[in-house]
Amino acid sequence: MLKLLAARIVGLVPLLLIVSFLTFLMLHLVPGDIRDIVLGVDATPEQYEELGDKLGLDDPFVIQYGRWLFKAVQGDLGTSAYNSQTVVDAVLDTLPVTLSLTFGGMLVGVLIGVPAGVWAGLHRGSLVDRAAVLGATVGQALPNFWIAIILVIPFALWWQLLPATGFTPPTESVVEWLRSVALASVALGTSASAALARQTRGAVIDVLATDYIRTARAKGLPERTVTFRHALKNAAVPIVTTIGFQVNGLLGGALIVEQVFGLNGFGSLAIEAVRTQNIPIMQGVVMMGTLVIVAVNIAVDVAYSYVNPRMRPA
Repeated sequence: MLKLLAARIVGLVPLLLIVSFLTFLMLHLVPGDIRDIVLGVDATPEQYEELGDKLGLDDPFVIQYGRWLFKAVQGDLGTSAYNSQTVVDAVLDTLPVTLSLTFGGMLVGVLIGVPAGVWAGLHRGSLVDRAAVLGATVGQALPNFWIAIILVIPFALWWQLLPATGFTPPTESVVEWLRSVALASVALGTSASAALARQTRGAVIDVLATDYIRTARAKGLPERTVTFRHALKNAAVPIVTTIGFQVNGLLGGALIVEQVFGLNGFGSLAIEAVRTQNIPIMQGVVMMGTLVIVAVNIAVDVAYSYVNPRMRPA
């Protein structure tokens, strides 16, 4: 296990270097000048030059990237072009919102999708199976933002059971934190549960058709033992893979859902940075997003080694 983690961490270094360089290059090639947006048309040449010196915009590209990289390895991703807020502070202020929605949506997806897929796979061709397949198809077809709007109307506007907007950090109140992310998590988790149900159903059906399951049944093992000790354990690998894909997808889907619920999350920060051409913030958003996705992939690799010992490194 330690070898696996060490290999992934070592491989993370060149990945971050490549991502940072390509991101810096693409942002450098974006047409326009951030000074025109920050200062406006009435800026004096002195103000224009002062801001350029502050941000180092007039230096060659290699020098700009080298300066940014030198500070980045020390934990300094720069400062917003519009105020004195550091990029690290801006990211840390908004990332908990998006992570709460992402993992809340994934929890909803797992709690609904996996049991539905298992039940449908165990009862292939039954009415329950057909209902699960139909529900999964509909769930994947409906946009997350549309589900979010539909949920707001009864639960927030009519019955006022849950808040329609705003985010409460868990450090203030765990109960209010759960209430503030409940509707958004369900909206995000609908598509995740549909994808998990389909993949789980297929994995269970495939495993039940294997020789060792037929052998286990021929030995007279109870159906519960065959299902939970043999079938589900071997069907777990594609399920874990789907969970990893869905987490990465939910990170992107949270961007739109945040707008529906008025949440100042990571996606809102990214949209605002792009709209205002706030290059330091955009660079920080890309790098932090890369770290989160890599962390999810590492967690999936670790989970593989638990559900399938053959995948453990020697």
